[in-house]
Amino acid sequence: MAEQIRHHYPGISVELVVIKTQGDIMRDVSLAKIGGKGLFVKEIEENLLRGDVDLAVHSMKDVPAELPDGLEISLTPKREDPRDVLISRAGMRFEDMPRGSRIGTGSLRRGIQIRNRMDWLEVVPIRGNLDTRIRKVSDNLLDGVIVAAAGMKRMGWEHRISHFLQAEVMLPAACQGILGIETRKQDPLVADLRFLQDEQTHLEMAGERAFLKRLGGGCQMPVAVYGRITGGVIRIDALIGTLDGGTMIRQEISGPSEEADQLGDTLAANILSQGGKNILDDIYATEQ
Repeated sequence: MAEQIRHHYPGISVELVVIKTQGDIMRDVSLAKIGGKGLFVKEIEENLLRGDVDLAVHSMKDVPAELPDGLEISLTPKREDPRDVLISRAGMRFEDMPRGSRIGTGSLRRGIQIRNRMDWLEVVPIRGNLDTRIRKVSDNLLDGVIVAAAGMKRMGWEHRISHFLQAEVMLPAACQGILGIETRKQDPLVADLRFLQDEQTHLEMAGERAFLKRLGGGCQMPVAVYGRITGGVIRIDALIGTLDGGTMIRQEISGPSEEADQLGDTLAANILSQGGKNILDDIYATEQ
């Protein structure tokens, strides 16, 4: 992002400020137990509100549906590959892995889909950065891990991917592969950065985040939602499942891309009314 700004405005000074968040520091505790993925953005947003930084760049997958007062997601560059991928020993694909193979993931969403569709595999909860997770495979602690394709590509590690998982097999998280630029509301700086904006990505994000917002929960829920636009029409697929993967409700909706947020909201309402609310209520009750 910084290089794109420097290229567009030669000679401009761009300072990168690295902020370690609680989500980065507390890697040995389940996200669900310490406040969800919002822990990856809270300290960054506090710096933005104080004026210590002018822009915050987030993986939108980590950003809660509700933003703090005074802040907004102003720009969304073009989406990277939204799929999940498998990193496995000997480059095995899912269908080739023996019964009982241990697959690591820190995501409830991935866990329920594995348990529902690939119940011969064992799901092992893990935390840590991308390199730490992959090392568990090379050190023979796990037979495979599932991570986001976007992260692997941004790190230049695409050659280490064993299997790209299509959305029909592993539905992505809301906004997976999308970076968002958060600013203070009505900041005039945004006008100078419009060259970074990708409208298709913005609409896909709007539909997916509207779905999450209607659910009324945080990012760390056993849900998935993925919008894709073709020829001015957006199709949004979503699912909610029980933690054991035994029950999964999956639906889709399509309509004009400019109505993405309304469609995402409607899809969430449909799933909630057909059993999704009961699933989420049971999960929240268990966490109390």
